[in-house]
Amino acid sequence: MQFLNRDNILETINMLSDEKLDIRTVTMGISLLDCIDEDSKKARQKIYDKISFKAEKLVEESEKIGKKYRVPIINKRISVTPISIIAGATRDTDYTDFAVTLDKAAKNVGVNFVGGFSALVQKGMTRADEILIKSIPNALSSTDIVCSSVNVASTKAGINMDAIKILGEVIKELSFRTKDKGSIGCAKLVVFANSVDDNPFMAGAFHGISMGDTVINVGISGPGVVKSALEKIKGKSIQAVCEEIKKTSFKMTRMGELIGREVAENLGYPFSSVDLSLAPTADIGDSVARILEEIGIDEAGGHGTTFALALLNDSVKKGGIMASSNVGGLSGAFIPVSEDEGMINAVANGSMSFDKLEAMTSVCSVGLDMIAIDGDTPASTISAIMADECAIGVINGKTTATRLVPVYGKHVGETVEFGDLLGYAPIIDIGKTSSERLINRAGFMPAPVHSFKN
Repeated sequence: MQFLNRDNILETINMLSDEKLDIRTVTMGISLLDCIDEDSKKARQKIYDKISFKAEKLVEESEKIGKKYRVPIINKRISVTPISIIAGATRDTDYTDFAVTLDKAAKNVGVNFVGGFSALVQKGMTRADEILIKSIPNALSSTDIVCSSVNVASTKAGINMDAIKILGEVIKELSFRTKDKGSIGCAKLVVFANSVDDNPFMAGAFHGISMGDTVINVGISGPGVVKSALEKIKGKSIQAVCEEIKKTSFKMTRMGELIGREVAENLGYPFSSVDLSLAPTADIGDSVARILEEIGIDEAGGHGTTFALALLNDSVKKGGIMASSNVGGLSGAFIPVSEDEGMINAVANGSMSFDKLEAMTSVCSVGLDMIAIDGDTPASTISAIMADECAIGVINGKTTATRLVPVYGKHVGETVEFGDLLGYAPIIDIGKTSSERLINRAGFMPAPVHSFKN
């Protein structure tokens, strides 16, 4: 860690301590490839034992380092190899028991969430992939801290419309099964295009098969820090705005890498990456939408919002890349509606529409995130929204995703409370047009022409 200047980083921590800077997560990635067994009970026992051993001191060491540098580490999490790969060796026809095992192991070591009840189906589905996807409603309604993701598309492979059709139905069932909790099960499922192997953020984290056995990834967040920096240059040029964001994200990244490397060193595992994503919360002063307004939009969703978000996302990435050779994950700006006080306000006031949110996903870090929709929305419409988002990601060669929550029994104009980091959200109007004929075609959209680069 000689290349990290501790004095400069500590100065940054002190300077930013009152502006909601935090380490949003320290996530341990654990490979479960050595847990594969034809006997499903033996496989699950291996999984439990490995997670319990590898992550035994994750919470303790993370909290120790957080206190040392006076930076809160909000979440301690685990990501594992996609379970469809591990469970595929068994003859099980439902993988809920694997999710229950993950839940128990994660609770045993005291982490907040465990991600990796996942499948990678961008090029097609194996028997195991299909079993996992169809197990999601039961798995996520039977567990507390397990998160799930499915990668259904990539620029190199195309878009798997068969999987997208099934997932629309899965989300509807999951909404019903968790209806007594605001359909919160849907908040633990992300559908991706171009997912990444080292994402530390939930609900989309999984430990990629190209990763080492056990690694540490760190996710930083600090929308309030960026907004505070921009407040000091009111009226300055767009170039000045870009430079200020870059300088701020540089400092935040250096701080995050210092903490991540020290946690990794204390645990005895390699440090993998730092994800500099501006991940907001529902707290005042911790909003990406308010940054966009500080750049010059009267209210998020107004004309110029997509431009401001593109500027913000690009500048954050540039500052992070200058600060570290280990920038990874998604790194940019998230726009989750229920987790951003400014976004909640913009949707409630009508300045932020669903269509505008979709346009913004073409330039942000992920996609349509934590969006509450009418509980009566048909499965085919949910699938069509996923297909739209995948198209944006595949054609533009970027990660996109959907985390849609059709809230059972709720309709446009009402509000749903999720609690904690997930916040609350107004039910947004997505229109009434049908996409059933499109989704019933099913099949596969081939990769775009510009994907052929070999």
